[in-house]
Amino acid sequence: MKRRDFITLVGGAAAVGCPIAARAQQSALPVIGFVSGRGREDSVRYGDAFRKGLAEAGVVEGQNAAVEYHWLDGQYDQLRALMADLVRRRVAVIATAGSIPAALAAKAETKTVPIAFSVGDDPVKLGLVESLARPGGNATGINFFGAEAISAVLGLLHELVPKAVRIAVLVNPTNAATAEATLRDIREAAPALGLKIQVIEAGSIREIEAISDAIARERAEALFIGPDGFLISRRVQIAIMAARHGIPTASVVSEAVEIGQLMSYGTDSVDYHR
Repeated sequence: MKRRDFITLVGGAAAVGCPIAARAQQSALPVIGFVSGRGREDSVRYGDAFRKGLAEAGVVEGQNAAVEYHWLDGQYDQLRALMADLVRRRVAVIATAGSIPAALAAKAETKTVPIAFSVGDDPVKLGLVESLARPGGNATGINFFGAEAISAVLGLLHELVPKAVRIAVLVNPTNAATAEATLRDIREAAPALGLKIQVIEAGSIREIEAISDAIARERAEALFIGPDGFLISRRVQIAIMAARHGIPTASVVSEAVEIGQLMSYGTDSVDYHR
């Protein structure tokens, strides 16, 4: 996903929604609802990037639009109520950055409020749009090709640690759509590399603390961290646990490498811990 492309979508949707919201709220600024599965504390730079990108698209926070930031920190059970509240207040646009659950929740709640999404799976298959050429409806966005990224991560991990055959894959069961897509892509890519996959689930801090036991039980030789906002927010905790076991880890976000994990692979970059 390119930040500029996503921001342009949001800026365009906000521009369309501004007159409607302005009429509804009279003197109040139109509101952009930004929803992320990540935690607030570790996402400061993403909020800054979002504001900068909006400004580049002509939407200046506090001047011609207001932005509400909702950091779920993996609490996906709050999505239905959150989206209902945003729709009830007639926000100008709902932006769901990198979160399939948030995009689906927004789509289920409204057929009129513009939705700008970025997802790692086919948006047609997810039911977000009618087709890639003609999205239709009130939702449009970006697919950042999660399947290709996951396949590339496995391939590069195999090259870097060729003796690691038993790969533990960590997913968040409370983010069912993303977990299912991740496991599907992993299981399609693993046989060609001769890798054996063991699934480990964690959807809470307590469950992450129990990962050590699961890794030992499965005799895992490497760890792949699924693309989930909650798991990304807990990357330091996971990295410390992995280091304690001396197990190489891989992810699809560059922040993983910044805190000591072995490697990450995004749609536009590869990072290694050297």
